[in-house]
Amino acid sequence: MSTKTAAYEGFSAEERAAMKEHAREVKKDARRKSAADKEAEWLQDVLAKIAEMPEADRVMAERVHAVITANAPTLAPKLWYGQPAYTLDGKVVCFFQNRDKFKTRYATLGFNDAAGLDDGEMWATHFALTEVTPKVEERIAELVRRAVG
Repeated sequence: MSTKTAAYEGFSAEERAAMKEHAREVKKDARRKSAADKEAEWLQDVLAKIAEMPEADRVMAERVHAVITANAPTLAPKLWYGQPAYTLDGKVVCFFQNRDKFKTRYATLGFNDAAGLDDGEMWATHFALTEVTPKVEERIAELVRRAVG
């Protein structure tokens, strides 16, 4: 009896592109001068990346950005693997991944371990987003306040 198994083909084209974007971000960041210059340019980079997104993702990313910056002003916007991310003391706390990035059916709001959203033995670190409603905005606000809290 023969079984057909798919051979591992390595990273997808989207994953390779994200890694190349990250390498460019790191190089660009190293050329920036002062911390103030970095933060101002990071914000410009994030807003430019959001503006490039397809409309449905762009609308969600704009709302997510607004909620995060209003509720966690200590987080600094920055690109991370080509996506808007928000850092504290140089560590990525949370990020928005548009659905077009990896051709998924929903956008993602993710939290890294720096967010400290620990809740018992198991908790969510990524949330699927199909729309950013007022109720979703409230939940995001609550999560980011806890993340920096």
